[in-house]
Amino acid sequence: MGGKVLKARRLSSLGASVFTEMDDLRKELEKAGKQLINLSIGSPDRSPSAEIRKVLAEGVLDGGSYGYTLTRGTESFRSGCARWYKERFGVNLDPEKEVLPLMGSQDGLAHIFLALCDPGDVALIPDPGYPIYTAGLVLAGGEKVALPLREENGFLPDLSAIADEVAQQAKIMFLNYPNNPTAAVAPLSFFEEVVDFARKNRIVVCHDAAYSELAFDGYRPVSFLQVPGAKEVGIEFHSVSKTYNLAGVRLGFAVGNREIIGALAELKSNIDYGVFEPALQAGAYALSASQENVEQNRRAYQERRDIWVKGCAQAGWSMPSPRGSMFIWAPVPTAQDSRSFAFALAREAGVIVVPGVAFGEYGEGYVRIGMVQDQEVLQEAVRRVQEFLAAQG
Repeated sequence: MGGKVLKARRLSSLGASVFTEMDDLRKELEKAGKQLINLSIGSPDRSPSAEIRKVLAEGVLDGGSYGYTLTRGTESFRSGCARWYKERFGVNLDPEKEVLPLMGSQDGLAHIFLALCDPGDVALIPDPGYPIYTAGLVLAGGEKVALPLREENGFLPDLSAIADEVAQQAKIMFLNYPNNPTAAVAPLSFFEEVVDFARKNRIVVCHDAAYSELAFDGYRPVSFLQVPGAKEVGIEFHSVSKTYNLAGVRLGFAVGNREIIGALAELKSNIDYGVFEPALQAGAYALSASQENVEQNRRAYQERRDIWVKGCAQAGWSMPSPRGSMFIWAPVPTAQDSRSFAFALAREAGVIVVPGVAFGEYGEGYVRIGMVQDQEVLQEAVRRVQEFLAAQG
């Protein structure tokens, strides 16, 4: 192109450098013939139920399923979301105005900033936090104020520590429980504080609840929308992809405040033409059918969690046993920063985890481990970690 720079400057601010470095290292080690166990991604490795796959397949084979569904999707999917919410959380939703299908919840997480934020608008973003929160804000030209998530506070943000002038300037606050990457959970009392804080400061709350159905030891995560008045100040994002092992199908939904949902729908009507109808059919079925497959997921991930936490403890690497999500957030067990430890573990043991610093400044000192391999593979990963740590002295 004659020396012209094609890439927009905003892309340099997306901050994916550590993830890129880890992926480059993975490729390098694979090319060298190293047998790797990749625990760095958050993609479900289990399959959808046979019944869900059958509904999806029948929809794909139906020649009438290939038109645009448009932004609001199908009435059956929206109604299915509303019924599920009522049964699961006791929250009433208007399927027409308070439910919006998404091409995976990340679709909504990324685009909500473009729907609500003008350049220069301030957003309160958790740190450590899922990278799309910052990336979506950067692409919209907004300004980030970090909400530190510290272990001593249960990885919940301290709302009282937010300066009044910052709170009054902020337009959006992002939250995520069960949390990625820290695997922390939030009680309803915390969300009550959030609603009061948001109402006082006229802030839009966006709660990412992608892992609400992946919780252990009998724990059942709550919805932000269960708090009286929550629908006045915010919305919640859900991942059908994560809950029902449909990651590649790309299906999620946003629910809550009708004005916010309307703004996101308006934006998306200018970007895409809706979710593929067979995906919506499969999602509607999954939400309304037996949830035994979801319970099987919980049991499988809980067993994986126990294998990892107990096995690492035997090697002297202690870490919390999470109550939710598919992740474990573990303190670095050596005298290294998170990046150095993750690189050494990959090179020497062939186990790939994510350095905590990839999720923000306050992630330093930790690594994120994804429970995304079956039990036998995880047991081998634990064996490698034990050998690696023994060699460290």
